[in-house]
Formats: sequence, structure tokens, C-alpha cells
Amino acid sequence: MTAIIGGIVAIAIGILLAVPGPLGKATLWFIGGGIVVLLILGGIIAIAAGISDIKDKLEEKREKEKEKEKEEKQEETKVEEKKES
Repeated sequence: MTAIIGGIVAIAIGILLAVPGPLGKATLWFIGGGIVVLLILGGIIAIAAGISDIKDKLEEKREKEKEKEKEEKQEETKVEEKKES
């Protein structure tokens, strides 16, 4: 989640620095605009990493739920077998 927020902030800063005006002119003059491109690309990468992290956490949660269900079914079958004996 923090990667997504950081990515959005980096993109916003990159866009603000690229906008014509005092900051945009200074950035383009001193650095040649390279930092703007790096901020925007870094932001995109951070957002992609954050989304991937969220997907991994959701998948892990689903797997744990499946394991719990499987364990509950095994316990139920054991109880039923004991009752039948």
C-alpha cells in the first residue's frame, strides 16, 4: 500500500516539476528534465509493485482459508468415523 502512495506522490511531483512555470523552467534548465522522467517512471514502477503486493496478500489469504476449510473437513470425517466405530 505504501508503494502505491509513494508512486502516486512521485508521479505528482514529476508532473508538477514538468509544468511550465518557475519550477518547471528551473528543473528543465538545471537538470535537463531527466529527474522528471525518472520520477514519473519510478512512480509507475512503485504503483505496479504496490498492486502486485496487494494481489500477493489476497492470494495468501485465500490459501489460508482453503487450508482451514480442508482441516475442518478432515476433522469432521474423523468425528464421523469415530461415531461409526
